[in-house]
Amino acid sequence: MNRVVAIAVSGGVDSLVAAYLLKSREDSVFGIHFVTGFEPAAGSDEAGAETRSRIALLGEQLGMPVHVVDCRDAFKRRVVDYFTGTYRAGKTPNPCLVCNPAIKFGELFSHARRYGATHLATGHYARIRPGDSGRFHLFRGADRKKDQSYFLAFLEQRHLGAACFPLGEMTKPEVRELARRHGLRPVTTNESQDVCFIPEGSYGDFLKRNAGDFGRPGPIVDTDGRRLGQHPGLHLFTIGQRRGIGCPAAEPYYVLRMDPANNRLVVGSRSELLTTRCRVENINWINQPEEDTPRVQVRIRYRHVQAPATIYPRKGRSADIVFDTPQSAVTPGQGAVFYRGEEV
Repeated sequence: MNRVVAIAVSGGVDSLVAAYLLKSREDSVFGIHFVTGFEPAAGSDEAGAETRSRIALLGEQLGMPVHVVDCRDAFKRRVVDYFTGTYRAGKTPNPCLVCNPAIKFGELFSHARRYGATHLATGHYARIRPGDSGRFHLFRGADRKKDQSYFLAFLEQRHLGAACFPLGEMTKPEVRELARRHGLRPVTTNESQDVCFIPEGSYGDFLKRNAGDFGRPGPIVDTDGRRLGQHPGLHLFTIGQRRGIGCPAAEPYYVLRMDPANNRLVVGSRSELLTTRCRVENINWINQPEEDTPRVQVRIRYRHVQAPATIYPRKGRSADIVFDTPQSAVTPGQGAVFYRGEEV
């Protein structure tokens, strides 16, 4: 079968350069852009016309067709509903971890296949390599500052086997320089965001606007249950947060946990944020470790400096993680991504 690559283009410099690189290497490449329904002024005639105009400019620059596909229903159901539901449960979601397998390499790739694609490329800074056994391996991007392998940790073998990351060996300055040298002009100047469907305004505003009954006030308590004040809504807080608590004290309070059953915000000292262990559920083993208790480096959120730890597997797809040194603000709802050297 001839290889036909669809490149997901957003309008930013990363996907634009990725598309350019593919076009210079591949015989069969086309662009694909998906609509989420949460773009600025989404649903208006003006917004639709602007999207078509931007995508037409991309196609002209790249010299390839760029198809616009509607992913609104799937995006709302798989990403936005997950986002609001996780906050409602008193946890902090990471929508990119869910969007990549469910939308980009799920719904979007399904549309791309209808146009003949065998593979889907994106502008992620990450690398894929095939192994001797026929399985695929996911690695950090060469640019450690821009590495996005963390957000791809839920991809399975079926996704990785059809994925292409043309920017994996490049740095961001190299990408910008290539765009400048070849006259590639992004049609949007915004950098990728962790929450692309909230381009402006706060998370709290978005949740109240899209999920209705967020924002119920409740007590702020310490670890002994003593009431210290009142919070405006648990969805406005996350583990480790210091600002916005509004309870004067000799030393600042930090959010230790949310108690949605009793609508309580539990706060305490910075030292109380430290823990040496956590439990991880719904593990996606890209490649299963051979050892019973593997040693790994763990990132418990995107900007976290990975920490050495030991994995103690439990039944099903869960495990206990024991860190060599205490870690701060281990946050329910976030992804714990395991690394060995450069590999996820």
